[in-house]
Amino acid sequence: MTDSSPPEQRPIAGIVARILAATAFAFMTVMVKIGADLGLHPIEMIFWRFALALIPLTIWIALRPGFGVIKTDIPLAHLWRAIIGLFAMGFGYWAISLLPLAEATAISFAAPVFATMLSAIFMLEAVGWHRWVAVLTGFIGVLVVMQPGGSSLPMDGLIVALISAFGVACVIITIRQISKTERAITTVFWFTLLAAIATGIAVPFFASSHGLQEWMVLAAIALFGGTAQMLLTTSLRVAPVVVVAPFDYTQLLWAVGFGWLIWSDIPTVATWCGSAIIIASGFYMLYRERQQNRPVRPVIS
Repeated sequence: MTDSSPPEQRPIAGIVARILAATAFAFMTVMVKIGADLGLHPIEMIFWRFALALIPLTIWIALRPGFGVIKTDIPLAHLWRAIIGLFAMGFGYWAISLLPLAEATAISFAAPVFATMLSAIFMLEAVGWHRWVAVLTGFIGVLVVMQPGGSSLPMDGLIVALISAFGVACVIITIRQISKTERAITTVFWFTLLAAIATGIAVPFFASSHGLQEWMVLAAIALFGGTAQMLLTTSLRVAPVVVVAPFDYTQLLWAVGFGWLIWSDIPTVATWCGSAIIIASGFYMLYRERQQNRPVRPVIS
């Protein structure tokens, strides 16, 4: 079973937790971009993101639900989730280093659009014409942001961001299967542990010596990433995902603000219009899920 509670329990608390989670994720992406500017490799940032976050996560599990929640009968499913999760995160961190925060964030919101398409193709899920229209609309929004052939944004960064969004969509599909039997916190724990182990093996080949500034950035990535993950899990525990998921889009406001404040990046009209189209398609897909009484599965980053 999932880690969600009935909608009537504490929806306001769930919304607040989700907004705080989106805020923490936004701060994490800022730290990732600063880290890239300082020359930190994505593999190293991902390693410390999970290695340091594993400590408070383990303490939180010990104090709240207890270690019984980490028991699983599907270890291979968690391994596969970790593999594709690391793939998506690696490309996501890379995209953040190549693009302004607003554009990287906007394209990442295309993940549910890809997920709907993949669920119809590989899971044979019934997708009516309403959701196919939403999928097409979402892709139009992505094209508006990317402006193929006429954008001043680096094409390699746009492609990397699109690959990351596709990877997140694969994660969504995987979690839809895992969450039929696993709680959200179980998935979070195993992803964090397996990701720390996998990147820990690879990090000696990419790490370099750092000063205090670089270590502070790495610690901040772990702090904000781990905090966001626990807030995300909390939001799913006290309110249904269809209630809290729309507030993920508040991350775009932070991305625009920080991009302007730190890097003097001002989103173009195309970015604003494309983002609005992508967000509208996401809202409509959530609306259709709720109208059809389909279980909407959470995404645990």
